[in-house]
This record gives sequence, structure tokens and C-alpha cells, in this order.
Amino acid sequence: MSLWKLQDLGSQTSYQNHLESLLQLGLFCPISTASVPLFGAGPESSSFCHVLCDDNVACLGELASKNMCCSRIRASLKRIKPLVSLERSYSSLPGLLGNDIKSLRSIINPPISKIRNIGIMAHIDAGKTTTTERILYYSGYTRSLGDVDDGDTVTDFMAQERERGITIQSAAVTFDWKGYRVNLIDTPGHVDFTLEVERCLRVLDGAVAVFDASAGVEAQTLTVWRQADKHKIPRICFLNKMDKTGASFNYAVESIREKLKAKPLLLQLPIGEAKTFKGVVDVVNKEKLLWNPNSDDGKDFERKPLLEKSDPKLLKEATDARNALIEQVADLDDEFADLVLGEFSENFDLLPPEKLQTAIHRVTLAQTAVPVLCGSALKNKGVQPLLDAITTYLPSPEERSYEFLQWYKDDLCALAFKVLHDKQRGPLVFMRIYSGMIKPQLAVHNINGNCTERISRLLLPFADQHVEIPSLTAGNIALTVGLKHTATGDTIVSSRSSALAAARRAEKEGGKKQTHNSEAERLLLAGVEIPEPVFFCTIEPPSVAKQPDLDHALKCLQREDPSLKVRLDPDSGQTVLCGMGELHIDIIHDRIKREYGLETYLGPLQVAYRETILNSVRATDTVDRTLGDKRHLVTVELEAKPTEETSSAMPVIEYAESISEDILKDSREAIENGIHSACLQGPLLGSPVQDVAITLHSLIIHPGTSSTMISACVSRCMQKALKTADKQILEPLMNLEVTVTRAHLSAVLADLAQRRGSVQEIQTRQDNRVVVGFVPLAETMGYSTVLRTLTSGSATFTLELSNYQAMNPQDQSTLLNRRSGLN
Repeated sequence: MSLWKLQDLGSQTSYQNHLESLLQLGLFCPISTASVPLFGAGPESSSFCHVLCDDNVACLGELASKNMCCSRIRASLKRIKPLVSLERSYSSLPGLLGNDIKSLRSIINPPISKIRNIGIMAHIDAGKTTTTERILYYSGYTRSLGDVDDGDTVTDFMAQERERGITIQSAAVTFDWKGYRVNLIDTPGHVDFTLEVERCLRVLDGAVAVFDASAGVEAQTLTVWRQADKHKIPRICFLNKMDKTGASFNYAVESIREKLKAKPLLLQLPIGEAKTFKGVVDVVNKEKLLWNPNSDDGKDFERKPLLEKSDPKLLKEATDARNALIEQVADLDDEFADLVLGEFSENFDLLPPEKLQTAIHRVTLAQTAVPVLCGSALKNKGVQPLLDAITTYLPSPEERSYEFLQWYKDDLCALAFKVLHDKQRGPLVFMRIYSGMIKPQLAVHNINGNCTERISRLLLPFADQHVEIPSLTAGNIALTVGLKHTATGDTIVSSRSSALAAARRAEKEGGKKQTHNSEAERLLLAGVEIPEPVFFCTIEPPSVAKQPDLDHALKCLQREDPSLKVRLDPDSGQTVLCGMGELHIDIIHDRIKREYGLETYLGPLQVAYRETILNSVRATDTVDRTLGDKRHLVTVELEAKPTEETSSAMPVIEYAESISEDILKDSREAIENGIHSACLQGPLLGSPVQDVAITLHSLIIHPGTSSTMISACVSRCMQKALKTADKQILEPLMNLEVTVTRAHLSAVLADLAQRRGSVQEIQTRQDNRVVVGFVPLAETMGYSTVLRTLTSGSATFTLELSNYQAMNPQDQSTLLNRRSGLN
């Protein structure tokens, strides 16, 4: 094979025409995993796409320079042998297979009504990544079927994901389906990576919730469903694993109705269940879809209308289901109800499917109900109808209303929702464009960071492969290179003046009462709430010389993952990693080794305890120092007491009436800094102090005293108060859900009792039992290994932080003795 470049092709239009010829013939493809530019600023640019040709065929540019007619060029190109790759083959641009010819503009920037930004979300092991893999295959994005078990999926591209068979990072993929551009994001299901799901849901217009048909709604399903509710995201449900033993369509639908409090709209019925599952009934069109059992990839299926002669039973079920569906939708949508009662009240069969689909689309957008489909991604059944449902029922970006868009008009407004670190390119920032356009070499303003940066390159995301593009418009998800200071959750606009103009419009819209500051805050797109870490451990480099390398690695990983916290222990000087769970910290440790080449050592995992006080105490302190010719004198009297209201991580600060406003005006910040710093380390374990209210009763400051001395005095006084109070340790309490067979139930319950667990209820799920309860986090260390041993590997469990609760005196005493080395 020889590698040729397109050169000297005359005008940009001529260049695009030649490129389209290549696209039509399927000869335009990325070389290895590098970014491939579509076209540069013009024919003089060196950024031209590459063409693979046989040695015996002339370069296309050479053919063009000889003024050959288009048909002769085409004839020459047809002689080129098709490229056969032994590895997985990625099409250069989605949807350009066979004779599907499109203009470059429609490829890069399709009409906004044809864009779908969707996410795949579910409980761990429901089949999200397998469903994503099938979607990519049927849309023509990949040429072979990937498998989670084989470790060759597109979206799980990290080494840790392929080894463990789980999704850790969300991956964005762009593809086309029947004229629609779909930006799809595969999200993790494991509770340790909940923040990844939150980050992605923030920028999606719709979501597909995947369920295991044999289990229905599970613990993490509830969590991601609540997150989608929070961001008001329309969604559709896909009941996966219909071929699995114990799969039950009715059970799964009922669990959606009961546990998620949602109204399911049954758009499909399964033909058979478990081993007998062979296809689905399309309720809207009264058709059956049967997959060829001899087909290896599931592309071969037939769609037949249901007839009284051949399928009397299926036809009756489909008719009843369709009538029930029409009644359900009519109850939820007034426009559709008027149509049904007016024209089709006598016979629902005459209602055109298009009218019903439009009404279901409106109902889905209003989030008053959720369409339900079914299939088996692993067995390649039911995925194509799911793709049709995504484009038919989920909204386009223009159908979602965002209040801030009216203020920006056509100016750029985008949200950075994810940052990745690439060794060659530096930070890669994923952005959702809400309005305006992004181009390479464009200077943009970061409202959060109050800084201006330049985008050097613009890419379309294809999991771990990227295609360079010249521009991208509103509604799309882009990947930008060159933004070194942008972090997750930052709002990006075209310039500072654009942000100020938008603020003025917002102020005008909201009336004169609101202040400029509050309007400026409203311009910031909502970022991501970062949960508090529950586990921590020390991390040490192999030698002191490697400490700067470790610091750099941790800094890069923190930009990628805001839920990872790194702090320096003030007593020992060690670096401490704080994470969301055992798996989270294990993955971080593994990534430091693989990606940064550092053999680090982790200390034992420790639980992030909290401390509080049980009674009210007063304390007084004075700092009197002379530095040079200046005397610094501060006297503070304050009271610390437990808060009676809801749990609060930050101290509640109040000021007595005797303290003058003039003193507070100058020293309020120093006082609050002193209180907050004292609450970072409690007197018992050195853990953060929470649920305390501080009242400042007296503050005497000598003229010329520095704010640092005021902070030091307040902090010392606060520590004195905390030491004299009755103290209490708070430990993290976890929601636990264990799915176990009836035979092993008693062994699991006995083990939980030894772990200070409390069982709330035992539910029945098909042939299994689901134990729901609470257990202290400290008692869950290594629980997965013990549970596997007790149940011969048949049980599964999920953990999620519930709250912090007070330890009983005996357990607290044991913990303190162990920490002090007495036990």
C-alpha cells in the first residue's frame, strides 16, 4: 500500500467534490488512531485528508491535474482494490456506507432538528456497553461486533475497563442513523463513578434507561433515575436481556411503575421470553419483528404485519395493547385526546401510526410517561427498533428550553462537562454547544475562571478516536484542544463583552430590582455537585525524587475526575488520596502505574469519619505578639454548640449584637477563615467537625493588628472550645442491597448481623431475595470477597452513602484505642 495526499485540486469546491467521490467509494478513512483533518483553510493548506491507494494506481491529485473527466477519474478509482483490515475497522464519518452521499456541511453540521444528544444509563451489568456496541455496529460506525467479555468494545477503551468488564469513564460517540446525527454517551453503572453519570446527564437532551429484564429496577437504577429527574431529562426504557433465564417483561414493567413511580407506555411486546425469545411485536404499527436465528450479527430480520390467519393470538394481544396505549396517551395529552374523540372514537384501528407517534413524542418530552421497548443486545435482537425510537421519541436540542439562551442570542454559549488528559495533545475538553459556533483558533472567554483562552483544534469525538473538523454549531457535542485552564462545569462564551451584554439583557428581562451580581451568577450554567469522599489512604512515590512526577499525575487525574480529592497530611507530610470507594482508589492507583509509569505505594484504606459536639461550651483566647515595631493584640470570646436542625458539613456562624458592624466589616473574612480552619481537624481523630453552630460574643482588636493574627486567635479559641466539649464520632452509614438466592439468605443475614448491619426489609425478586438495609462503611471492607465465599459466587450487592450517624460509646472507644495503638 502507498499513502497519497490530495494536492493541487484547484478551488475549495473542487476539493470537496473529489472528497465526496472518495466518501462515496468508501476510500476515505483515518490512519491508525491519529486525528484526520477533513479539510484545511483551502487547497494550499497541508491539512488534507489521506487516501490509501494501490501502488499501480495514480494519485487522485495527479489525475485531476491532467484534466481528466469525472467519469474517467471514477473509473480509475474503481480499479482500486478495497481496503481489507484485520483489525476493527472504523468508518471515517458515520453513516457514509454504501451509496449514502452527503455534502460535507450536512456531515459536520446537520440541521439542529436532526440532532439527538442521548446517554445510556443503568445499574451495573444491565448491558449498557453491549447495547452501545450494537448501536454502533448497526449504524455503520464499526464493522465488527465488540464484546465486553472479549475486551474489544469501542467505548470501554481504558485498559482497566477492558480487564474488569465495567465502564469507568463515560465515552462520547458520534454516529448517523437514518438521516439523524446521534451523539451518544455510555455512562458507568458502578456507584463509585456516580459523578461521571451526573456530569454527562447535565448536557444531554434525552436518555435511554437500560434494565435487566430478570431483575427490573435495581439500586443504581434508582440513583441514575433520580439524577435524570433532577436535570429534567426525557427518557425511554429498554428492557434488555429478554433471552436470560428468569426474564419477565411484566415483572420489569411493574417494577418501573412501582419503584420509579413512572407511567410506562408499552410500545413493544416480546415474542417469547428467556430461551424462547425470538422477536418483538411493534404495538404502534401492529407488526411483528422476527430475527433470523441463523444470522450472526442480527442485521437480518423481517417486519411483517400481524394477520388474523397466521397470528390470531398475537394480533389480539397487540390490538388490546394498542388500544390501552391510545387511551393512556389520550389521558396525558389534550391535543391527542381531541383527535381521538373527534375522528377515531368509533374505531382506534383507523388511527394513523404517525399521529400516535407524534403524541408519544410530546408525552415523552413532557416527562409524564416513558416509552418501553424490549430486546436482547447480546443476542442482537431489538436494537434497530431502539434506534428508531431514539430518533422518533427523544427531543432535539431545539425542543429543550433553556432560560439562558434568550440572553446570548446567537453568541457562543457552551458548557465544559468533562476534561481528559492526553499525553500528546494536553487537556481535551468535552463541550456541549448551546448557542453560536465553535471554530479552531477561536479565542473564548471562561466565565468561571475569568480568563480568555484559544481553541487550537476542534474534533468530533469517536470514543478514543477523533476526527478533526473546521467548525461545529449549536446542539452538538465537541472535543476541543488547547484550553489549559478550563475545568469541569465551566461556562464558555465568545468574549467577556458578550458575557456582559448577556448579563445586561438578563437584568433588563428580570427587572431593575435584581442586582448585577445575581444576574452574572445566573449566566453561569449549573456545574456538577461533587459528593464528599468516604474513603482515604496515603500514597507514596517509590523515591523522594519521584514526588514531583506523582504530584503532576495526581493534578492531571483531578482535572479529569473532580470526585478524587488530594490533600497533604499536616502532621506526617504524606500525600492522602480521598475517593468514593475501594474500586475508585484502586483504579486511580492502577492508572498512575500504567499511564504515568510510577510504582506508587498505597497505605491501608481508612474510613472518612466526622466529629461533632454534644453540648454548648464557651472559650476565650488572647493573642499578643510584637513583630518588629508593631503590636498585634486580639481577644476573642465565642460559644460552640451543636446544631439542632438538619446535618450541616459547614459550621453555622452567628455574631452577637454587641459586636459593632465596623469591626465586622474589616475582619469578617479573617474570623470565618479561622473558624473554618479549626473545623477541618477535630480533637478526637483529626477528622472534619460538622453540625456545629458558632456564636462570636466578643472581639477586641488593637489598631494595626493583621488579619492573619485575627484568624490565628479565632482558630485557637475554637480549638480550645472543641477540646472542652463532649465529643462524638460520626461514621458513614451505607445503603446496602444484597441480591441472594433463598438457599443462602440465612448465611448472608447472619454475616450482616456481625457487621453491625440493620435489615430494613427483604423483598422477593423472581426466585431471589433482595435484602435492603444499612451497614457502617467501616464494616464493608472486603465484603465482596466474603459474600462470594458465603454464596458460592451467586450473590451481588450495591453500596451507596446514606448519611453520617453517631457511633455508640463502645464502638467509639474501640476505634479510639485502635487509633492510639492501645488495641
